[in-house]
Amino acid sequence: MTYTNFTASTGNRIDYFDFNSEATDVLIYHPGTPAAGPITEEVANAALKHNFRILQLIRPGYGQSTREPGRTVADVARITAELADHLEVDRFVSMGWSGGGPHVLATVALLPERCMAGMCLAGVGMYGQDDLDFLAGMGEDNVDEFGAAAKGEAALRTYLEPIGEYLKTITGETIVDSMRSLLPPVDQESLTGEHGEEMAGIFRWAVSTGVDGWLDDDIAFANPWGFELSQIVNPLTIWQGSQDLMVPFEHGKWLAKHIPNADVQLIQGEGHLSIGTRALDEGFAFLRSHIS
Repeated sequence: MTYTNFTASTGNRIDYFDFNSEATDVLIYHPGTPAAGPITEEVANAALKHNFRILQLIRPGYGQSTREPGRTVADVARITAELADHLEVDRFVSMGWSGGGPHVLATVALLPERCMAGMCLAGVGMYGQDDLDFLAGMGEDNVDEFGAAAKGEAALRTYLEPIGEYLKTITGETIVDSMRSLLPPVDQESLTGEHGEEMAGIFRWAVSTGVDGWLDDDIAFANPWGFELSQIVNPLTIWQGSQDLMVPFEHGKWLAKHIPNADVQLIQGEGHLSIGTRALDEGFAFLRSHIS
């Protein structure tokens, strides 16, 4: 796995991780919020099994990717296309997990000639919709976070910066206790041992240069996304677990309702993290079937 960057048309630096570069078929991965660290072992294993090259896009404000204040969810499509151009990739598939979910939806919707299929894994629905109670069922930490986001950047920064400082030193031993309001038992079990330390390392990486990327993600989620779900015409698979306290089950149901042609996998008993192994295997198989 390599960590490198390119210069976007705006002149901004955009970072990305590149894994299994020998593979011909490309999957562009939009990680969660804030989970913009190195590609995880379970994603890497799924990539190897299904013979994908993974390009994990580091959104503006994370790592050394130049911040774009006020960016919308839709803006990631432009950046994704420019990453593909940089590597001379014509067509690809895409996956987004958690906060990466809206970004993969934008990629599929706005790049239909290039993004042949997408996978939305535990992705959030749109904020401020009459038929989705966005905060219902979320753990207290997320309720507080999105409550701050709704008040604007100043309030959100005041909320996030102390958490960001804490996350800079988080460890596998402390990660469950620090996130307990967001973790049902099934997710707590998944964050033990090496996986817990891996996730702690990703959080440390994500906030190592500050909270701008995290903040701009949240602001983008709480405002109009810049595209309509009805624009999605290419194949899409939606995965959501019934025990998820970060992105509740109703978000997956809402996305399924508003993207009627999607392949929908609403899984009982799984959480935000525990769903990963099954979802990545079956979801990558779905993406594989649409890229050849």
